Amino acid sequence: MAVRDLIALSFLLLIFLPMSANGSIIRMKTSRPSVTFDPTRVTQLSWNPRAFLYRGFMSHEECDHLIKLAKGKLEKSMVADNESGKSIMSKVRTSSGMFLSKSQDEIVTDIEARIGAWTFLPPENGEAIQILKYEHGQKYEPHFDYFHDKANQELGGHRVATVLMYLSDVEKGGETVFPNAEAASKQPKDDSWSDCAKNGYAVKPRKGDALLFFSLHPDATVDTSSLHGSCPVMEGEKWSATKWIHVRSFDKVLKSDTTTRCEDENENCPLWAKAGECAKNPLYMVGNDESIGYCRKSCNAC
Repeated sequence: MAVRDLIALSFLLLIFLPMSANGSIIRMKTSRPSVTFDPTRVTQLSWNPRAFLYRGFMSHEECDHLIKLAKGKLEKSMVADNESGKSIMSKVRTSSGMFLSKSQDEIVTDIEARIGAWTFLPPENGEAIQILKYEHGQKYEPHFDYFHDKANQELGGHRVATVLMYLSDVEKGGETVFPNAEAASKQPKDDSWSDCAKNGYAVKPRKGDALLFFSLHPDATVDTSSLHGSCPVMEGEKWSATKWIHVRSFDKVLKSDTTTRCEDENENCPLWAKAGECAKNPLYMVGNDESIGYCRKSCNAC
């Protein structure tokens, strides 16, 4: 399936989810017996950017388990340099964190399966879950989750979606804020919100909740309204877990030299090319200077 169609399908499924006969619970088939997904707990927060909040996505026991896995292994958080793509230290991000391994244990595997059931995005497109800890005054200035450098785009392409899971309550501060969100002016805020949170549409961290937002539009172009940040923690501490999901498999590195490869990487490429996808979805089918397309042979691009 083309990237544009995959993203659009995910978007539609978030809205038009089938209900069970007795109300609301959906059981998705995965590599494990079943994954329970309850769409009645999901609230649409914003269309620009597309953002959704799942109340009680994780149990408190699951939250505590992830924190336990991370304790003693945290390191200073890094950011991707816009030019080189290398991880560097920066004053814009002052938290500490670490990455779990994919399917590290049964609980992590269940959480990852639940993310797949919610987002309808392929599990191989996701990065490993990152655990973050914010102490008093620590923050992450507003930024985009899609990339500006070529190096990071070669591995999985842009991040299309982010699932941010809150592992602890925060007494004050620590909100996730979207400064460019269209709905920012419509959200009432009292003194329980930090000053930072008043600069856009904001979500308070609540243990067990999860926030899903998209960094790309359904046509796979970048969404500048997805600018977001983590407000400074004013009281208490904040623990969170982040799952970034890319437009392609994150486990496969694409070659940067497009002149040496002429092949199709999907058996449906000839059918898609005949249907006009080479022109409709050139980024996926043909590629560009930053990444290689999946159907170059069928599109006569080599």
